[in-house]
Amino acid sequence: MKVEQIYNIINTISDEQLGDSVIVNEDLSNLVDIGAEFENTVGYDSFVRSLIDKVGRIVFVDRIYGGRAPSVLMDGWQYGSIMQKISTTLPEAQENEEWMLEDGQSYDPFVFKKPEALAKFFNDRVTFDIQLSITTKQVQSAFANVGEMNAFISMLYTSVANSATVKTDALIMRTINNMIGETLYSEMPNGVYSGKSGVRAVNLLYLYNQTVDAGDALTADEFIRTPAAVRFAVGIFKNYIDRIKVMSTLFNMGGQPRFTPEDRLHFVVLSEFANNADVFLQSDVYHNELTRIPDAERTVYWQGSGTDYAFTNTSAIKIQTSAGHTIDAGGVLAVMFDRDALGVANIERDVTTQYNAKARFTNNFYHYTEGLFNDGNENFIVFYAA
Repeated sequence: MKVEQIYNIINTISDEQLGDSVIVNEDLSNLVDIGAEFENTVGYDSFVRSLIDKVGRIVFVDRIYGGRAPSVLMDGWQYGSIMQKISTTLPEAQENEEWMLEDGQSYDPFVFKKPEALAKFFNDRVTFDIQLSITTKQVQSAFANVGEMNAFISMLYTSVANSATVKTDALIMRTINNMIGETLYSEMPNGVYSGKSGVRAVNLLYLYNQTVDAGDALTADEFIRTPAAVRFAVGIFKNYIDRIKVMSTLFNMGGQPRFTPEDRLHFVVLSEFANNADVFLQSDVYHNELTRIPDAERTVYWQGSGTDYAFTNTSAIKIQTSAGHTIDAGGVLAVMFDRDALGVANIERDVTTQYNAKARFTNNFYHYTEGLFNDGNENFIVFYAA
């Protein structure tokens, strides 16, 4: 066991705590134990220096990860592979002959009016495996009893579950990102997202700058930190929640008549923007319900954090969509979509095992197969600042 004398640094820390010293650079390398992974080294006692230190307590890092992605997972099914979505168009109005009766005329009640049905088929899957090998005898020497060893094995199983959650989260975000990309392309196929705004790809920065003098115009980075701009954005969000409740062809790429009630609405906001809205809009008002951002799920980034969680990284979408469109967009703040617009469906998860009698270990193969889909005939709006 290594014992370090820390009286010098503890005196310095005490002075800082009591206000008797300015803030200094502290060397914590000998204060906080960050652990070590033993390979060919062991710890010896400080008395005769020949006795090996014993493990006094074992702590297993066994914590279930709940995930962070929006809840767009759907049910699965055992037989068949294709998911078929069937919808119908709105029938047209026709003349009411009841009020146009003429003597001697015949009115045919047997005319057939064929309903129009639209069917979409989704039959793609993604799959991956996670392998975990468990030995029979080798790890027993590392533990004092069967309880400790079982806790260790449980930790390994938890790591598999957490790994699957992380990977499923990534697939969920890619499903959303692909829909963002297709929506941006549908309104800005030239890849230029600044200086304009669409009805499905809504440039909040552009719309806000149209309401202020040229000297007060903001950049994208300033937009999320300016209370007036954040309030403006929240107002737009609320407008769209009301608008998509009404039957319209404007809010989906397929131009189909659709409506999205609130119980079928998904609203996902970049957490950096949502947190700023909470702070800027709730701290100095009495009627919070008038200014708060609508109820939404939050994501810390769409694609990745980069190395620094900079806004330019967390708000970026850099993908090639399923339709082959190259998208390089930044400043994505929120998406609003119908429950049927996208999802991760037909999730199949099973485990197969194989015991190796010669080497006495068991291989566990965790198989994951999932279907990711986007439906451009359903309502989807992306809000961004560019």
